[in-house]
Amino acid sequence: MLNVDKPLKSFYTEAEAAEALGISVIRLHMLLDEHVFNDGGPRPSDIRLQPADLVLLGFWNRGTPNPKVVRMPRRPEG
Repeated sequence: MLNVDKPLKSFYTEAEAAEALGISVIRLHMLLDEHVFNDGGPRPSDIRLQPADLVLLGFWNRGTPNPKVVRMPRRPEG
């Protein structure tokens, strides 16, 4: 969950995003690889995330299915 005591930034580094979400950078990379950079290409080395990105990452991190949310099908491998 985002810490609302701190002012929102216009972008976050990977380390800052992981800290704001309360997860490790490794977990952040796993979420990015599963939900964003899943077209077979490599994840960029220097990622800057916007506050809206953190909202999505927080949603994906929870992983609890929500019956009110329609999930997009996974892209086929290869």
